[in-house]
Amino acid sequence: MEFFFDIFQNLIDQFTNPKKRVFVLYLFLSILIATGWLIFYKKKSLKDSFKFIFSRKIFFSKSAKSDYKVFFINQIIMLLVSPHLLTQITIATALYFFFFEIQFIEMGLFSSAPQYLIISLFTLTHFVVDDFSKYIVHRWMHKWPFLWALHKVHHSATNLTPMTVFRTHPLEGLVFTLRSAFAQGVTISTFVYFFGSGVDLYTILGANLFVFLFNIFGSNLRHSHIGIRYWKWLEYILISPAQHHLHHSVAKEHYNKNYGAALALWDWIFGSLHHSEDTDNLTLGLGTEDDQKKHTLKELYTIPVLEFLGFFKKRFYLLFGRKKKVKDESEIYFKKSLQ
Repeated sequence: MEFFFDIFQNLIDQFTNPKKRVFVLYLFLSILIATGWLIFYKKKSLKDSFKFIFSRKIFFSKSAKSDYKVFFINQIIMLLVSPHLLTQITIATALYFFFFEIQFIEMGLFSSAPQYLIISLFTLTHFVVDDFSKYIVHRWMHKWPFLWALHKVHHSATNLTPMTVFRTHPLEGLVFTLRSAFAQGVTISTFVYFFGSGVDLYTILGANLFVFLFNIFGSNLRHSHIGIRYWKWLEYILISPAQHHLHHSVAKEHYNKNYGAALALWDWIFGSLHHSEDTDNLTLGLGTEDDQKKHTLKELYTIPVLEFLGFFKKRFYLLFGRKKKVKDESEIYFKKSLQ
């Protein structure tokens, strides 16, 4: 009985915790932003704007229904697995003691810095390092076929809703959980060692100040059918909703573009930036003929694991000199991405 209560609590927490992406305030503000965009930019009436935002065609599509199922199932899986994963505190503690072994690095070197400066620098660094690690791992998910076998679950969505952010294979979820623990652990241990006990975050409702700002300015619209575009100069810094929509596009010119989560800086620096376009006629998904069949639980949970294992099986045969033809979608996408 306690386990079922924990599941229910976890589900509710996603919508009531300001640290979570789909916190009700963030969703409400995204609706307001979308309404303003549709009225003032798209010249729709208030009635038509609401009708478009809450489109039954989107929220009751096969794709969206799969999002809801995956969200529920993954909450159960992560509830079982999370207690056994490395945490940021574990990594931070290990690195903290590692610094003691490096004799030329002085502990508390910057501990005399003003408190406001320490907190400001830590808050910004915490956000930037975490966002950069998301960019790197996300790029790997597309570039490495065995990781794409998992990540394509997310890209199999043919309609985007705020719940699509949860449309991930559990194994990908583990990768990103470890990514978060490592990125934040490195930041925490480094700052505590060099700046001492004055290290802290500027937060709003318990969330990192910059994460909070990212969320209240429409982070949920990145997974939606509202293609809001930013000024071109701003899209060098921040990923607009429309830019992320292009990332989900099947069009060849959009391959390997806009991997950033919040910041577009990484895409700009590493050559994967693509400025926004009108997204009204975008086709989303994997670009295969049977995209509409990719919404079953078998396709979302079982097939990716088989392809993931198949990749290593193929490498095993190649390594030991046995010829075996293995054709899977991961390899096909990988070849397409290099074109």
